Amino acid sequence: MKVHICAVGRMRAGPEKTLFDDYHKRFERTGRGLGLGPLSVLEVEDKKNLGMGAEAALLDRAIPKGSVICAMDERGTVMSSPKFADKLGGWRDAGRADLTFIIGGADGIDPSLRARADFKLSFGSMVWPHMLARVMLAEQLYRAASILSGSPYHRV
Repeated sequence: MKVHICAVGRMRAGPEKTLFDDYHKRFERTGRGLGLGPLSVLEVEDKKNLGMGAEAALLDRAIPKGSVICAMDERGTVMSSPKFADKLGGWRDAGRADLTFIIGGADGIDPSLRARADFKLSFGSMVWPHMLARVMLAEQLYRAASILSGSPYHRV
């Protein structure tokens, strides 16, 4: 199952990108044998600053057709890492070819796109900077692959 992150904004060189790139590589290495990956990142920018609706249209065009859509949203479901791993494994085992995580801009994800999501995931009720959310998502994808592979990376 291919995994995509569609996000508003461009990640620039810096500590967040370094961390993201590290977890990205780890996920691809661990997930490959499990039928997870590759992981692609599709970044969109609303250069005209037209707001959430314009961002939603750009994100919508970046989502592969037929993909499971998982919106990263503070109102979403808070899950443990093992439950998240089970969710990923379930989508993969159901034969889904693509899974897309969407991360909105500063104002979040447009309600119309959020409503289309198959699942909404939250990292808690706090709002996280978008670049850190990407790093956290990449780490959780790697952790999920590690859990599914039986690796000792995840400890309870």
